[in-house]
Amino acid sequence: MYLRIPISLVLLLAGCESYAPQALDPGKQLAALESRRLDAPEVRRFAEHSLGHEVTPWPPQSWGLDTLTLAAFYYHPDLDRAQGQRLAAEAATVTAGARPAPTGGMSFQHNKDAPPGQSPWTRGLVLDIPLETAGKRDIRIDQAQHLTQAAKLRAAESVWQVRSRVRASLLAAYPTEDLVRRQRDLQDEITRMFERRFAAGAVSQSELTQAHLMLSRATLALRENQKQGAENHARLAAAIGVPDAALDGAEISYQAFEQLLPVASLPPAEARRKALAARPDVLAALADYEAAQSALQLEIARQYPDISIGPGYTWDAGQVKWSLGLSLVLPLWNRNEGPIAEAKARRMEAAAAFLSVQARAIAEVDEAVAGYGHAIDMYETANALLQAQRKQERNISAAFQAGEADRLSWISARLETAAAEQARIGALSQAQTSLGRVEDALRRPLGVQGTAPTAEQVLSSKSLRTGN
Repeated sequence: MYLRIPISLVLLLAGCESYAPQALDPGKQLAALESRRLDAPEVRRFAEHSLGHEVTPWPPQSWGLDTLTLAAFYYHPDLDRAQGQRLAAEAATVTAGARPAPTGGMSFQHNKDAPPGQSPWTRGLVLDIPLETAGKRDIRIDQAQHLTQAAKLRAAESVWQVRSRVRASLLAAYPTEDLVRRQRDLQDEITRMFERRFAAGAVSQSELTQAHLMLSRATLALRENQKQGAENHARLAAAIGVPDAALDGAEISYQAFEQLLPVASLPPAEARRKALAARPDVLAALADYEAAQSALQLEIARQYPDISIGPGYTWDAGQVKWSLGLSLVLPLWNRNEGPIAEAKARRMEAAAAFLSVQARAIAEVDEAVAGYGHAIDMYETANALLQAQRKQERNISAAFQAGEADRLSWISARLETAAAEQARIGALSQAQTSLGRVEDALRRPLGVQGTAPTAEQVLSSKSLRTGN
């Protein structure tokens, strides 16, 4: 009989999982990061699984908002981290449902005064079976499930945040170098005209100096634009999760920013309120509150002590003796008042956090919608000024061709048109930034959009990639 015990222990231990270390090699990780490409085959497989259809042609002829976002969903580490947190929360649910394991023991006693012919040894087996009371296990499971739901919602929130950063970075990288260079070249031509006129005595020294100052400013603006362009290029790569070199040679499309959504096409107030109720961060805060409720319920249940049943078996001098023990913690000194008070405070904190997230979401929508309306007005004004300046340039050009205006007037008109074009692009960028804020507030894209996967589809594809 006693031989069965070590055999049973061996069989139980044989089913245990063994530890397998997974070392991180910084050098290999860096090499893997630097080798990332937008057109990698694994990116295509991920995109096709997320979208549910074949992606052709591959690689795309140009990389726009949708395709760059798909690459970011595959590469960006924030989604891998969110997946890890979700898996940890799901594993915690298994832990919460685990029942307390019984413990067993053996006892040996030696009686020096045993009568002749009787064994001096007394051998016994003791088994301790813990029993939880007051539904603690069910409450733990309920709490873990709420935390798992919160982790899933935060993973969905991470999906949106990745998309939002790609959009903002792509908009910031909108190319304006050619326009700024054209302004510099036109100002350079104007300055050379002033130099020739100064040599002929047609302009003063102060006028020539002013022309040189304008040229210096235009040159400095071009260099600043080139510097900002390189930084924005690197930020876009970082938002995708690839090295800066991965974007070299890729044709980037900015078509998603060429059209603005009319203010009248924005979702009405009632639709915006419904969208707010479905925001992942709002729902995650609500799940956190429900988990805090369960935590308080668990601490209240812990006022009631668990019970341990201890059946025993003893072989004593040829006699078999059975015993049954019962033990519990006596709540004499406290009734779990401290942990209950802490849980109540954490529930209050979770309620305040939920209200804060909800209020912030409402304020974000109202502010973004109001700002977008004014941004549209600014863009329409800038566009009207550009059209008027183009008309003025055409008139001066016609007068120049007819000999009724000099070349300086014509070049100056072209420079003013370039400045008006830059003002229009600036107003367009501000309007698109405001539209992005509306999308961020509602956590969904607006206007004419390409095919985009849902957060659930993205996370499902990420799970297949990691094998979880």
